[in-house]
Amino acid sequence: MLKRRPRTPPPRAKSSVAAPSWTTPATTDLFRTIAGLKSPQEAERFFRDLCTIPELHTLAHRWEVAKLLDQGVHYADIAERTGASTATITRINSWRRFGTGGYRLLLDRRKAGSK
Repeated sequence: MLKRRPRTPPPRAKSSVAAPSWTTPATTDLFRTIAGLKSPQEAERFFRDLCTIPELHTLAHRWEVAKLLDQGVHYADIAERTGASTATITRINSWRRFGTGGYRLLLDRRKAGSK
């Protein structure tokens, strides 16, 4: 029988600013790559190659829940519209309200762009 080796986390990214504990050189490189995409078409091509269809649907699903929460839609209505559990909706809402500001940044940017 093969023994499983314990998983060790990858090394953290080094930076002059304290990096979040979950970042690595690989995640930093990924985010820089994503930030370099020039159009929705480029993003579509890149993410389709990077992710499986279920992964893409999960990301899109979370974004849809965040948008509905930002519009003030009630949890029960969001659950009915999207099929998301109230636990998932609560988690997304917590990150939207108290997270790193990523949801807020893009939700506000979308609102400003639609005016």
